[in-house]
Amino acid sequence: MSIKKLKNENDLLKEALRVGARYFEARGAGKFEPTDHIDMKIRAIYLLLVKDKVIQPLANDDDNIINMRHKLAIWISKNLPNDHPLLQ
Repeated sequence: MSIKKLKNENDLLKEALRVGARYFEARGAGKFEPTDHIDMKIRAIYLLLVKDKVIQPLANDDDNIINMRHKLAIWISKNLPNDHPLLQ
């Protein structure tokens, strides 16, 4: 799978992690610690969003952390208001 990098993708990922962590806690799935590795947070948030059918899962051969990062960035970009600075 060839992924096209989004404009502001790194910042979108940071926002996805912030929102995703709140969703994760509100859902009762646990709480992230400041010392938790970013890849662990990405995987946990991605898997919960897939389980809750918020996002479509990646194909098995594309199931890796790089694609999960991209998928979370896409997810948050579709859930931000059109005039949000990260979408400009």
